[in-house]
Amino acid sequence: MGLLNSTQKAYYQGNDFGNYQFTSLKDIINQFMVVYVGEGKIIPKAKRMDVAFHAQRALAELSFDTLKSCKAQEITVPASLQMVLPQDYVNYTKVSWSDSAGIKHLLYPVSKTSNPTKIEQKENGEYSFATNPLLINQDFSSPLADPWFTSTIGIYFLFLGSAYFNSTFAQDAISLNSGRLRFTQSALKNYSNNKSRVYGVWQQIDVSSQNSVTLSATGKVLAASGDVDVSSLSIGIVGENPTGWDTNAYSTQVVSAGGTATPLDVDTPWLQTLNGNDAVINWTNGEIDVNKLLVNSDAIDVSSYSTVWVLIISKSTFKNGSTTDTTLNEIDNIVLENTESLTILQTSSNSTTWSNYKSQTPSENNNDDYEDDTYWPMNGQRYGLDPQHAQANGSFYIDCKSGKIHFSSNISGKTVILDYISDSLGTDGEMQVHKFAEEAMYKWISHAILSGRANIPEYQVNRFKKERFAAIRTAKLRLSNLKLEELTQILRGKSKQIKH
Repeated sequence: MGLLNSTQKAYYQGNDFGNYQFTSLKDIINQFMVVYVGEGKIIPKAKRMDVAFHAQRALAELSFDTLKSCKAQEITVPASLQMVLPQDYVNYTKVSWSDSAGIKHLLYPVSKTSNPTKIEQKENGEYSFATNPLLINQDFSSPLADPWFTSTIGIYFLFLGSAYFNSTFAQDAISLNSGRLRFTQSALKNYSNNKSRVYGVWQQIDVSSQNSVTLSATGKVLAASGDVDVSSLSIGIVGENPTGWDTNAYSTQVVSAGGTATPLDVDTPWLQTLNGNDAVINWTNGEIDVNKLLVNSDAIDVSSYSTVWVLIISKSTFKNGSTTDTTLNEIDNIVLENTESLTILQTSSNSTTWSNYKSQTPSENNNDDYEDDTYWPMNGQRYGLDPQHAQANGSFYIDCKSGKIHFSSNISGKTVILDYISDSLGTDGEMQVHKFAEEAMYKWISHAILSGRANIPEYQVNRFKKERFAAIRTAKLRLSNLKLEELTQILRGKSKQIKH
């Protein structure tokens, strides 16, 4: 107990510097079981599980206001003016930004603003129950990314001659072309057959508050040309996640040498419309920029689902030949809407309050620097100034609902440091106690075990309660780290006379 168990060389060449000041929680539990539990001792019998529980509770409680917190995170504040709270965050001790000299400037918390839930309203002020667009990036005006997902892209050998050295590659693609989703598809060509892959793009949709939805889109499928025989484009609703599509294998479109194309249909489990039809819109050869709609009378029934997927499928069948023709199927202007008014208020994640807070120049930036006499003639103008606002460092507030820190606009691009406290139970390495607080841990565990048992004399419980209180107070004094020389130097500064 307390003896060094490593050599000086191992310590100075290692990376566990300064750790001798701590005792692990495991050692605390072991030593408590040896010294405090047993026949003839204050606690005759105790389960190790009970001791471990109270030890963890003691460490968590002491971490909040007794033990020193060494946890901090540093980020560069992005344009969104937000910082995600750390995974093990419990509370902050201070938030600051550091300048080019590495000096911290404290940010003050503002209590007169927040990011409330914004309720969508109609022009006349009534609350809106109409849905927001169910699809995200439905017109493909933004890059193709989450929540849109795509199947695997294939690369083909094209045998243009009688040997491998006469072959080349063809790269399929799923991309955006002038705001449209485009499928570029080729075929594997060899002596016996042509094959191409079936491609899909999908997005998950929450329909927990809808009974039926309508779907429309504009599709483009070029006419058959060259080796391209039959092409098709489909969009519909499925109730199963399409992620499991195996596009590493060749698709079901095959043609025998010298024969005609024989596309085999892809069995897609489309949902049904209210009229009992498949919930899918199809385009085929020669339909260019044709807008199609599943009207209200043929709306898609989603009443039995909480989540569905909008699925786009592109297929092409190729004749047997030696060319490298490709198909370019495209889709755009997808509109997915509910067919009835919802019963749930529509809300927005970003409120007007938050938008105004982050867009305005903070008032603390307008403080007078006293370089001229502009404000001196304005008697009483600065009377009653709140000291917390009499600085230009910036401000912040914590949105507990979103788990983010929101900063004022003058913090954008600055390096911000969040010093915070946790419960010290996140990892095994964190479960350690400073030796100044070791006795407080023992007294806490003893009091917790005795106070939770029946038939323990009240005077005995009160005795350990007082000992726990005294041990915690002693630990706080020790961990406050007051040094006589430093305190004396500070007090010397208090004796300076200030001329008026």
